Amino acid sequence: MARILEINPYNPQARLIAQVVETLKKGGVICYPTDTMYGIGCDIFNKKAVQRVYQIKKRPKHKPFSFMCSSLTNISEYGHVGNVAYRLMRKNLPGAYTFVLPGTKLVPKIMLTKQKTVGIRVPDNPICQALLQKLGNPVLNTSATAEDDESGVTSILDGYDADQLFGNLVDLIIDGGEVYPDPSTVISLISDFPEILREGKGEVEPFL
Repeated sequence: MARILEINPYNPQARLIAQVVETLKKGGVICYPTDTMYGIGCDIFNKKAVQRVYQIKKRPKHKPFSFMCSSLTNISEYGHVGNVAYRLMRKNLPGAYTFVLPGTKLVPKIMLTKQKTVGIRVPDNPICQALLQKLGNPVLNTSATAEDDESGVTSILDGYDADQLFGNLVDLIIDGGEVYPDPSTVISLISDFPEILREGKGEVEPFL
């Protein structure tokens, strides 16, 4: 069974964050709260852990997962960010958006689409931010749903729900309180003209 850590959603305890990061460094898979819903993730540089998430989500290999970065500066290491993209992201991050960008050579192949693109988030969530900064690497981000359903229709609201669904599949669950599921808005910034791929929690007006 997964360990469950109750972490303060507003002021995450450093020693508990350190325990989660230790799990990630050892190749562990975790369930954690974000600003949009509970997610499942791992260090993107641990291929075995990424493959475990594919199995948990029953996801086809040709559909790569998105991942979380700690800041816009961090994004530019893993995605090619043009001038227009930079201005738009600077005004709207952190927030409930997933941005599709051309991936850089730092991104593991398992995280790239056939078109060499990536989906990147900078979540507005103190627990996520603390994890990313302590780990120093991006963390895979996919919704904690029983099926591969990115629509956000899920009963998972807190760590208890996550334990009921994924307690036997993941190594550690962060209970960071209730999060009402509302998926991120997905926006392609591959060209100078933003393309809204999915409307979600993030406002689309700044990108129209």
